[in-house]
Amino acid sequence: MSFIWSSMLGLLLLVPVLALVYVLMQRQRQEVVAKSGFGLVQTARATDMRRHYPAMIFLFGLTILIFSLARPQATVSLPKYEGTVILVFDVSGSMAAEDIEPTRMEAAKKIASNFVQDQPANVRIGVVAFSDGGLSVQTPDVNRENTLMTIERLVPRRGTSVGNGMLVALNTIAVDAGDPPIINTSSVSSIDDMVNTPQGWYPSAVIVLFSDGENNDRLDPLAVTDLAVDLGVRIYTIGVGSTEGATIKVEGMTVHTALNEPLLQQVAQTSGGQYYFAGDETEMNMIYNDLEPTLSIKPEELELTSLLAGLGVLVFLFGGALSLLWFGRVI
Repeated sequence: MSFIWSSMLGLLLLVPVLALVYVLMQRQRQEVVAKSGFGLVQTARATDMRRHYPAMIFLFGLTILIFSLARPQATVSLPKYEGTVILVFDVSGSMAAEDIEPTRMEAAKKIASNFVQDQPANVRIGVVAFSDGGLSVQTPDVNRENTLMTIERLVPRRGTSVGNGMLVALNTIAVDAGDPPIINTSSVSSIDDMVNTPQGWYPSAVIVLFSDGENNDRLDPLAVTDLAVDLGVRIYTIGVGSTEGATIKVEGMTVHTALNEPLLQQVAQTSGGQYYFAGDETEMNMIYNDLEPTLSIKPEELELTSLLAGLGVLVFLFGGALSLLWFGRVI
């Protein structure tokens, strides 16, 4: 146990001083009774130990209150349901394709908004966006309004690095848990750079990846998936687009883009997650039930001030009740 205001513990010296004052007052009272000659009845009352109990109880209550003034803290392990969900959005140029109405990007945003509103209040949600690089645009938070506003601001950009987006999400999870970033995403370029990286264990965190699965930049998504497995993080993938694909213009060039389902399915299967197709409403309803909070037990610093103060008041009330019951007065 530790104390925020440990200097207040010096007030505990008042307890033995008050106890000594009480003993001296009782001796003085006995001398007065003996000199007055009230007889055996008064002598019997003077030797009745019950009359000391309320005072002892009051001193005990005072001790508890002084402890509470020092603001004690204790580390306790409390079970609670919690979860961290990182929404990872593909905002590459291919997400502007219209093979899912109105566009892949808008469809992903709508699905994500419905998902956010359906999550329990104690689930923390963060947002990561990636094109040719990944960026954490919102740290995990329980404020749903902030998350929805962040999702709404997302717009398609250029190249695609699915692996980089996943890696930024893993870093976000680690930092949110109070650990250092797993790896510097600005310097890593291959799986070789991720060997012997510092690792934690985050089984209550999941990644939900919204993407068409096209990857044309570093890193290898499957290599990052293996890292997620080592960290205990499941990845749920949502395929946004169609296997037939669509033709779009990117930076003045006409390109054909199509949904890469095999990659997204393999990422989900390897990590212990699940793949969903954005065009199937039945599948999308399943994700809301699959992502449930995890019951975990974590040590936390808990301040005991209010608990001890309440206990001290109860002790005072108990002592006063005994005094009234036995003697018709409070001490």
